[in-house]
Amino acid sequence: QVQLVESGGGLVQPGGSLTLSCTASGAIYKINTMGWFRPAPWYRQAPGNRRELVATITSGGTTTYADSVKGRFTISRDDAKNTVYLQMNNLTPEDTAVYYCNADLLVYGSAEDYDYWGQGTQVSVSS
Repeated sequence: QVQLVESGGGLVQPGGSLTLSCTASGAIYKINTMGWFRPAPWYRQAPGNRRELVATITSGGTTTYADSVKGRFTISRDDAKNTVYLQMNNLTPEDTAVYYCNADLLVYGSAEDYDYWGQGTQVSVSS
């Protein structure tokens, strides 16, 4: 059984910083892409998909960011620890959300990759 456990959320003032961590555990053979998502504003929600991409990083280190966080957030990973990080700088109230960790990975004994999600960690930006 695979688990993703997030940490690092909290309350911070506008302009502040937080670092989120997410560690995958279980019978993991290989982790492909890891990333962070948050609920999309209602006006950007697609049918059947209420979460929007914040940032992702492939096993090769290629990163993707939402336009709204480019230049402020940095995603990284430590494969020895099965952990992905999200360094968030210059936070604004619009970044307030529950942030969900996602991993596309292959477990031992399986022939297919599957998506796994963490429970989420709350980030609140307020003065």
